[in-house]
Amino acid sequence: MATKSAAGTKVTPLADRVVVKALEETEQMRGGLYIPDTAKEKPQQGEVIAVGPGKFDDAGKRVPMDVKPGDKILYGKYSGTEVTIDNENLLILRESDVLAVIA
Repeated sequence: MATKSAAGTKVTPLADRVVVKALEETEQMRGGLYIPDTAKEKPQQGEVIAVGPGKFDDAGKRVPMDVKPGDKILYGKYSGTEVTIDNENLLILRESDVLAVIA
């Protein structure tokens, strides 16, 4: 399943991969101190931009994906590969790295 990002680039993940745009956390001041970007933790929430068609099982049948574009998800802290396409930071990860869908 291909989709267009905000910049108009088509991204089509393969097999059981998912393209995610990380949801930035709002900047917080703790005790009046500024927290620099380098000290902030990586976000673990994102919005699914595109999903692949799914992987094949042992019988050769394609297993459908459980997530779909537009879903908000939780994923592992160090999961996936970060890529930049048309000045947009995206994350490509396997469906198995998705921990939960946020309702």
